[in-house]
Amino acid sequence: MGLHRTDLAMEANASHGQGELPGVQVQQEDFGAVGRTTVRILDQRGAQALGRPCGQYVTLTCDQFAKPDTSLRQALSARLAQALVGMLPGAGDVLVVGLGNRRVTPDALGPRVVDDILVTRHLRDAVPPALQGRLRAVSAIAPGVLGITGMETAEMIRSVVGHVRPVAVVAVDSLAARESDRICCTIQITDTGISPGSGVGNHRLGLNRDTLGVPVVAVGVPMVVYAATIAHDALELLIQDLRLEDGDHQQALDALVSRVVSQRLGDLVVTPRDVDALLEHMAAILATGINAALQPHLDQWEIPQLMQ
Repeated sequence: MGLHRTDLAMEANASHGQGELPGVQVQQEDFGAVGRTTVRILDQRGAQALGRPCGQYVTLTCDQFAKPDTSLRQALSARLAQALVGMLPGAGDVLVVGLGNRRVTPDALGPRVVDDILVTRHLRDAVPPALQGRLRAVSAIAPGVLGITGMETAEMIRSVVGHVRPVAVVAVDSLAARESDRICCTIQITDTGISPGSGVGNHRLGLNRDTLGVPVVAVGVPMVVYAATIAHDALELLIQDLRLEDGDHQQALDALVSRVVSQRLGDLVVTPRDVDALLEHMAAILATGINAALQPHLDQWEIPQLMQ
């Protein structure tokens, strides 16, 4: 059942309570309206406790993500770029991969972000004098999903990596969250790679250094939450309102949600009604941040101009 399943390391750590876990370091910072939580999994004890590989997980949060003003959008993109720069090699070609199914809106974040990435690899021999030495070689691909292509996404990307030979891959994907209020309100950046479809129980071959041979930095935004999670949270609030103090109610809640939701509807996932608008909004923020991280020698106004 997907009741406690999440792609966010921050949520996985929070589910263990307030105490520090062995092998896990957590640092929280506030930058005005933007919060940043860094979870570092240091060894196998932490990896086993959180169910994730060792590495760094940076989560950006903002209550105003859904409808931020221009200055806040710029701040979010800047914090994303800062996190990416800290995880990527300083020089060399980079491949940006947009994971997901373009035909399914909550799963279309990756392909939509790729549409707005400044690709420059093909300009090696045609760079204007004003841009000489200022452009990093970037290529991008949105490979689709197994159900449409008949090919494992990791197999396709591995073939592209073998031909393009980037020093790193940036993979963008939609995520699943444990808490409903994190949908389109959170960005996670991690240097451990990603397993496409893992958030909704559709495990595919992972994209990481082991499978691709180069570092993989994953960027994702929760676009769905499990219906079982919403049902559980609603019942939890009801119990609080009724001031029921039975210490065993948690197991009873889980069993009830399993009977009512999971057994009848399966692992049903839910997304906001206006997900199409939220998708466009978040894709623009991610693309701006990724472009800024990959092209640090370009001015902010030059990137959209070069994409025309």
